[in-house]
Amino acid sequence: MADNAPGFVHLHNHTTYSLLDGAQRVSEMCQRAADDGQPAIAITDHGNLFGVLEFGKKAAKAGIKPIIGVEAYIAPGSCTDKSPVAVPGVGKKNYYHLLLLAENYVGYKNLIQLSSKGFLDGFYYRPRIDKELLAQHSEGILGLSACLAGEVATFLRHGQYDQARDSAGEFRELFGEDRFWLEIQDHGIPEQQLVNDGLFKLSKELNIPLAASNDTHYLLQDDHTAHDVLVCIQTGKTVQGKDRMTYTKQHYLKSRAEMAGVFPDHPAALENTLDIAERCQFAFEKQPLHLPEFPVPAGTNLDDYFEKIARDGLERRLHERANSPVSRGSAILPEAYRERLQREVGIIRQMGFAGYFLITWDFIRYARESDIPVGPGRGSAAGSVVAWAMRITDIDPLEYNLLFERFLNPERVSMPDIDIDFCFRKREKVIDYVTEKYGRPNVAQIITFGTMAARAVIRDVGRALEVPYSEVDKIAKLVPAQPGADITIAKAMDEVPKLKQLYNTDAQVRELLDIAQRLEGLTRHASTHAAGVVITPKPIVEFAPLYRGTKSGDEVTTQWAKDEVEEMGLLKLDFLGLKTLTLIDDALDSIEAATGERPDLATLPLDDPKVYELFTAAGTGGVFQFESEGMKGILRRLKPERFEDLIALNALYRPGPIGGGLIDDFIQRRHGKVQVEYPHPLLEEILRETYGVIVYQEQVMQIASVMAGYSLGEADILRRAMGKKKIEVMEQEEKKFRAQAEARDIDPETAKKVFELMAFFAGYGFNKSHSAAYALVAYHTAWLKTHHPVHFMAAVLTNDKGNTDKLVRYIKECRDMKIEVSPPTINASDLDFTPDGERIRFGLSAIKNVGEGAIRSVLEARKENGSFESLHDLCGSIDAKSVNKRVIEALIQAGAVDEFGGRAALTAGVDAALEYGQKMRADRESGQGSLFGGDGAEDAEDAKPLLPDVPEWDEKTRLSHEKASLGFYVSGHPLESHAELLGDFASHRVGMLQQLPSGTEVAVGGIVGDLRRRKSKRGDWWASLTLDDMDGQVDVLVFPKAYQAAQEEIDDERAIMVFGRYEVDEGRVRVIADSVCPLEDLRERRVEAVQVKIHAADLDETTVASILSIVEEHRGETQLYLELARPGSYRLVARVESQLRVQPSREFSAAMERILGPNTVRYRARPQV
Repeated sequence: MADNAPGFVHLHNHTTYSLLDGAQRVSEMCQRAADDGQPAIAITDHGNLFGVLEFGKKAAKAGIKPIIGVEAYIAPGSCTDKSPVAVPGVGKKNYYHLLLLAENYVGYKNLIQLSSKGFLDGFYYRPRIDKELLAQHSEGILGLSACLAGEVATFLRHGQYDQARDSAGEFRELFGEDRFWLEIQDHGIPEQQLVNDGLFKLSKELNIPLAASNDTHYLLQDDHTAHDVLVCIQTGKTVQGKDRMTYTKQHYLKSRAEMAGVFPDHPAALENTLDIAERCQFAFEKQPLHLPEFPVPAGTNLDDYFEKIARDGLERRLHERANSPVSRGSAILPEAYRERLQREVGIIRQMGFAGYFLITWDFIRYARESDIPVGPGRGSAAGSVVAWAMRITDIDPLEYNLLFERFLNPERVSMPDIDIDFCFRKREKVIDYVTEKYGRPNVAQIITFGTMAARAVIRDVGRALEVPYSEVDKIAKLVPAQPGADITIAKAMDEVPKLKQLYNTDAQVRELLDIAQRLEGLTRHASTHAAGVVITPKPIVEFAPLYRGTKSGDEVTTQWAKDEVEEMGLLKLDFLGLKTLTLIDDALDSIEAATGERPDLATLPLDDPKVYELFTAAGTGGVFQFESEGMKGILRRLKPERFEDLIALNALYRPGPIGGGLIDDFIQRRHGKVQVEYPHPLLEEILRETYGVIVYQEQVMQIASVMAGYSLGEADILRRAMGKKKIEVMEQEEKKFRAQAEARDIDPETAKKVFELMAFFAGYGFNKSHSAAYALVAYHTAWLKTHHPVHFMAAVLTNDKGNTDKLVRYIKECRDMKIEVSPPTINASDLDFTPDGERIRFGLSAIKNVGEGAIRSVLEARKENGSFESLHDLCGSIDAKSVNKRVIEALIQAGAVDEFGGRAALTAGVDAALEYGQKMRADRESGQGSLFGGDGAEDAEDAKPLLPDVPEWDEKTRLSHEKASLGFYVSGHPLESHAELLGDFASHRVGMLQQLPSGTEVAVGGIVGDLRRRKSKRGDWWASLTLDDMDGQVDVLVFPKAYQAAQEEIDDERAIMVFGRYEVDEGRVRVIADSVCPLEDLRERRVEAVQVKIHAADLDETTVASILSIVEEHRGETQLYLELARPGSYRLVARVESQLRVQPSREFSAAMERILGPNTVRYRARPQV
């Protein structure tokens, strides 16, 4: 940049928040403008203010003045008129563009109003406002005529100079004499010269100043191609497509010198941008807390009323404890609770959060009084005695040694964050309550933004560039799938040599990845946050802009995400819908209906031996947080005996502790295989419950307190620094910790060792308050399953009736529990799964292609008229508008009307039965006594057509139809005759796959369904299919190489074994087949090897001796392999000496699995390739 470059400010800029149209990252845009010596820069995204808060912070960081603006959409008529307007000389128009900039705070507030109204009132293809609205909210706003899509420019493009002049004059009058500019641009588009000539003329004629701009959509000129691809992604086009939206190579953030070169003859237009920037004086400031006003009784104030509610609540809690025979915290004196409450109340009042607690207390009270299930707690709020006393939470913080400062730290002022779990089905009622209490304009949900993640952006770019799907898929899958990890394409190339090699050797791959990296992380779409709700003291639009999506029924949300909402001082609450609470409520309703008594889960003792037997046996299907296969394996090894074990497992069963070996260490200490030692005697009381292992963040805080005299507030700050690995802060804190520890007579080496131990475990430590609260929910579900198994499993099935894979798994769980799940039947089944003695009746609403409305209609007819006696009776009783032919056929295929006859005959007779039913209804509606002139039911009965005499379906057809209507088999399963083969050769059941790392080699058997043969662009055949193995379903892809060898062996309803790789790709799980073998052929193929899996933590002399003994008893000719595994750490496979070959058999497998656990023996067949 030359020092003598003229002054200029970019006033027309689109960032990533102009969704899929702006390719500029906010931080990069601000920094580039600052580096060029520009004093200010504006953000003007399409119709929205999504990015303004981020922009304000990033501009300040870059040392450049932020100008808040928006490129608005102006309707040609009223914005509430949702139809195109015929504009004389132009044609039909939906909207024009207009650039709006906030001159001051009033202008900023008016931009909020205008943007909000565009989404809420004026949306028609775009969020539109109109001139009437603009006139009402023009104070403090500067206007520019915008790009070629502006109203003035549009008239000029169409040769309508007089209309352009009228438009320009109208805007000048609307904004004010010195607050409107004619915007000139030149991006090398022929039309722009025509428009600019007209603008120059208008400027002179009307004395309206010019302002130069560059309609920037990407940062650098080299980003043009990436932006072009981005627009293709937005519009669903490809770069080679015709008739698509394109931009020139000039829409980048040009330097001052470049802009001077664009308009060499109009220096005033450049200088005017400086004047505009100088006039824009709005900047974001730190906001106070804007809490809604909570009404309190006359004669009191907010703080005193809060304290009264908390104190009264605590006394009720203490009374309940004193009178409860199951209270485990009886050793804690009531005074300890009162002292803790006093301290917490003082801090809450001092920090100004009394209103926050009362608001939360109020809507939770409403929920409880309205029979809306509320969770016992979530997150760190469970550590507060005040929250417990006010029944915001339901877990006793003193009983489980939970810390208030982990929730609310008086030494680090920030908004409290109480996340609340509600019954999933009734959550909306609580939102409705707060909406009514505080006013609809004062309540909204919160927006969230989806970004273009590594794998997804590779696929998006590949589609736009027309790279064959198979090649894009191959490249995308080389990016490691790490849920929760911030994996980028650059990191993937560093970690995956093959990806780096392709990038370096294949020009097409290089182009794809270069573009993908430029677009990676950009904002792709906006949606509604799953839980966040904002409540304000006045209408939200006085504090934040509002948004509503384009789909019918979309909620009104803020335009800012949750963190930004809080930064602006607004009250954010998380109303989470937890399906487990719904499940528990359904089970309790069912128990009460059957017995007349409703178990009170709040009074359950937490030391029920039978419940812990369930955990120890890993019979935890349907048990909250404990039903994954990985967790079941941990349960079998740990054998939990107390509630504290469940809390610890909730905290430990995460990737970090698993990979770091913490779970193994914990289990070995628990069983005495490793001696429990404490670095210092002061730590014994803190670490005793976790066998000397630091499991919780709270333990780190307590150690800092007892060892070095930290206040718990200071300890929380230390814990945060350790967790985030802030090196500079850590170095300072280590000096402080060691000095203070030594001042308390702690040996220097011990102090150093303890600090290092804390720093290590802080990276793994989990919030104990959250773990304890969720362990309580887990215990409640386990208690229900233990003592009311039929009611519990019926509720489990009901709450997952829309998820075929889970239904299959839970029905198998029922069978393992000796609970029969009866097939659906029209005269006994209800809408949902229901207990029927010691069995469960299948819910009719779980049948596919039926719908709840149709089933409700059937149930109403059954209630009104009694049981249906035949298919014709059913068709004559129902509302034909709700229950049509497709519904009746689905009921037949599912076996729900078997009592009326054979399924083949019923299907063949559907048309006649529906016709009969129609005549019956017409007869009733006309008031006639009989269809055929008689006067009794006998005549109607005689008129019923007989079912056709057709052969009944064979078993294969019957099961196939069951699968189509239910998603799985009920009256049998084609794999039942292959159960032994599956046990011998399958490495995993389908239900276990989701616990595996992506890329794991598997052998999975099942029945082929949904087979689709496809042809690639290169003309090669391949196939996709589902595989059903009685435990679940998984998608399988058989690409050309494998398909060529196996095409004769793949057919619908055939039992096959698939050898391949399990993969997780953007949440989709599937198996990529290397080879396929029909199950009936497996016996004929020689077993190549037997592989036995041993968990490293279980390997001791006794186990080794048992393994050798079993091998000795089953000597044979098959090679034996031993797999030694530590989950998350390593997996070693060793070939055993040739003299220890074995004879594979079910007896061998059963013997091994008795000592090593289920699914630890795998037979490796030599697949056909």
